[in-house]
Amino acid sequence: MFDYDGRTGYEPISDTDRKEFHEQGFLLLRNVLTEDHRAALEEAVDRVYAEEKAKGNTTKDGTLHLLGFLERDELFGQLLTHPIAFPYMWGLAGWNIYTHHNHLDVTPPALEPEKPYWGWHQDGYRQNSDPETMDPNLPRPMFSLKVAYVLSDLSETGRGATKVIPGSHLWNSLPRPADLTVHNPDPEGTVEITANPGDAFIFDRRQWHSRSTNLSNITRKMLFVGYTYRWIRPLDELHIDTDGEWWANRTPVQRQLCGEGTHTANYWGINWNGYIDDEIPLRKELKERGLLDRSIPWLR
Repeated sequence: MFDYDGRTGYEPISDTDRKEFHEQGFLLLRNVLTEDHRAALEEAVDRVYAEEKAKGNTTKDGTLHLLGFLERDELFGQLLTHPIAFPYMWGLAGWNIYTHHNHLDVTPPALEPEKPYWGWHQDGYRQNSDPETMDPNLPRPMFSLKVAYVLSDLSETGRGATKVIPGSHLWNSLPRPADLTVHNPDPEGTVEITANPGDAFIFDRRQWHSRSTNLSNITRKMLFVGYTYRWIRPLDELHIDTDGEWWANRTPVQRQLCGEGTHTANYWGINWNGYIDDEIPLRKELKERGLLDRSIPWLR
């Protein structure tokens, strides 16, 4: 539907990008969406926003944080295997993945100055506690990563963009101010991800990050699609009509990414005989294209 110069979503990422991601915990990718694709996605977001606002599901200032949005439009389903972003998902996490968490965000300009707020966190909830070690210098596992598609102009600070601390994905903790009733400065090293419409960024769930207040006159519009391992339970509930057109349009790989599997052991990447299941759609696709790599554990 949209022209990406023959890109298929199965072009390996560079060693340089992999190294930067592992060192910094995020990557900013320029011009991921063509302008016609970005505009079509924004139109779909505006439609969904209007529907949710009519239901009373936005905050008093009009903010919408909608979980599990993928089945709300055909264009959203196609994002699962976006030809530029998807190689980073399987290239950094492997073939035994699916989307466990995705959200559509619309953030209008703030109506009033924000009260003191400390929003710094890592994603994953109990993933930051249950696999914890007693060694503070041993980072927890990544477990998941997200791609965030930028639909509005976030090229300047103060427009509600995500703030990160590069390299902080390797920290198990972040010092918290003693008094949260007053405004506190951001931690040292904070970067606000300024991006143009059509850009995207990818980040490790361990990356310490925070939202920022939209102090501009521009409404921030973003789509976040998270990927994790199939043996981890979903965070968001998708309401997919498996007899409907949206599901009929999904490829085998996209169905895997929506959580489809043949049996419980399949989610662990194996058949009941204990051997790898080569029919898992994404593994099968990578194998046929010669993209499995035993030197990279998650691509074995």
